[in-house]
Amino acid sequence: MALEFKETGIPGLLVVDPKVFGDERGFFMESYSARDFLAQGIDVVFVQDNHSKSRKGVFRGFHFQTENVQTKLIRVISGSVLDFAIDLRKSSPTYRKCFKIELSEANRQQLLIPKGFAHGFLTLEDDTEFVYKCDDFYNPSADAGIAYDDPALGIDWEAICARYGMRFDELVISEKDKKYPTMGEFHPVNPF
Repeated sequence: MALEFKETGIPGLLVVDPKVFGDERGFFMESYSARDFLAQGIDVVFVQDNHSKSRKGVFRGFHFQTENVQTKLIRVISGSVLDFAIDLRKSSPTYRKCFKIELSEANRQQLLIPKGFAHGFLTLEDDTEFVYKCDDFYNPSADAGIAYDDPALGIDWEAICARYGMRFDELVISEKDKKYPTMGEFHPVNPF
C-alpha cells in the first residue's frame, strides 16, 4: 500500500501517511489511492479539489456545510499549518472533541476528515499552500461554522500563538469567521 492510515482517537478521523521515495532528484509519492482507501473500508469518491495560499498568522475556520456535507482529505504542499477538526456528530462518543495536528510540506502527512466535522487551520509560515479534496460540491447556502474563540472548545490560542511566534490579537481572521455561533448556540440546530 502507498498510504498508511493512523487512528486519532476520534472515530473516522484518520492521519494518512504516504510512502515517500526520495533520492538526489527529489521525491515521489502517491498522495491519494482509491485502492488503498477501499482496502481500509473507506468508500469515498472525491469530486472537487480546493487550493488556498495564505501568509503566516491566518486562521481559516471552523467551517462545515449543513447540506452537501463533505468528507475532506487535506494536506499542505508548501509551508505548514496547525490543523483542527471538531467532531460535531451528536451520537459520537467524541462529540465536541477538538483534534489538532501540524501538517507541513516537510512531514507530508494528510488528514482524512469525515462528514460531520468542523475544520479550520492556522498558517505557521508565509506562502503556505493548503490543498484538499471533497466528496461533495461547495454549497454557499449551506455554509456554516463554529466560533474559533469559543472557550468550550478548550483551545488555548495564547499558548498556541506563543509557541509559533505569533500574537493572538494579530491573527488574520475574516469577518465571516468572527461571526459564527458558539458550540452551545449551534447545538440546538446541529443537523449531525
